[in-house]
Amino acid sequence: MGNAAAAERRLRNPGSFERLHRRCKEVFPQQLEGVKLIINKHLSSHFQAAHIIHLSSMLPQYSFKAMYSGDQEADSGETQQERFQTWQFDTQYHGDSFTTTVTLGNPDILNQSVILVAHFLQSVTQNLVLGGEMVYHRRPSEEGAIFTLAAQYTASQWIGTLNIGRGGAHATYYHRANDQVQVGVGFEASTQTQETTFSFGYQLDIPKANALFRAGSLDSNWVVGAALEKRLAPLPLTLALGAFIDHLKNKLQYGFTVTVC
Repeated sequence: MGNAAAAERRLRNPGSFERLHRRCKEVFPQQLEGVKLIINKHLSSHFQAAHIIHLSSMLPQYSFKAMYSGDQEADSGETQQERFQTWQFDTQYHGDSFTTTVTLGNPDILNQSVILVAHFLQSVTQNLVLGGEMVYHRRPSEEGAIFTLAAQYTASQWIGTLNIGRGGAHATYYHRANDQVQVGVGFEASTQTQETTFSFGYQLDIPKANALFRAGSLDSNWVVGAALEKRLAPLPLTLALGAFIDHLKNKLQYGFTVTVC
């Protein structure tokens, strides 16, 4: 009993910083435009890769992503896009109760330019996680850094998350009503654009049909969207159909994605 109680009180790893708002974001339908093909390859238990082809009104795009993950080790990933215009290196370490991440973007030694992003998350209690983010950029004529604080509280049926810093604030609330219905509410405020956005959405799971229906997505800019995801069992294929209407701009956006696992 003593060992079981100690294990229950042991702090858990909080996960990565960029996934803090994940549960709420997953409720909202993903904006789709044109046709996208995603081919995921699990080469081993620690290494996976993905090929992404996107055809839309813009120029056709192809990207390749690879990721390595290990137990209690640094994780690294490299992303290469069309014509190799961007380059990124990530390293992430998962401790028993904390996660730290460092990302380098487009390092250029000759021009002395780089983008450095550092994250840190620490589980304070079984329910509370605290941490922060630092974004540092350097160019020949510009240099600066932005700091953001983060907090997340997890209960049995809901999760509240807040990011706040000089750049603005981002708050989300996720609630699981039952096994079929999930609800998400988001609020974002930017000090640079002087804009605030409020959004609401819900997700309906239909297990018997191997389908997810993300609908009711509405934000303060009067953008309404919905998406349907259907797994075509027994084939390793997932089909996603989505549409968004921007009432202020009188714009309709739609598309579909095929994912091969």
